[in-house]
Amino acid sequence: MIDIDPNSNGLPGIEQLRTIVGAVMTVGLILSVLALIVSAIVWAYGSNSSNPHLAGRGKLGVLISCGAAVICGAAVTLVNFFWNVGQ
Repeated sequence: MIDIDPNSNGLPGIEQLRTIVGAVMTVGLILSVLALIVSAIVWAYGSNSSNPHLAGRGKLGVLISCGAAVICGAAVTLVNFFWNVGQ
């Protein structure tokens, strides 16, 4: 039987790594909001100019940026959930 648990102090620099991961999550959320704004503008411009290709790309961008924001925001919760499922 193998019994291994995560060791939060086994390696030097774990706290700095947590800080870096938190900063990357923040940057990801900010970029998701930026992508949402740009995609909404493209969608509106494509709809207003009767350009279905541009409007479709804008819609797809809105969906992808919303999905990215959900994944960035829920990353820690998802990892914890699946960690508990695997226990």
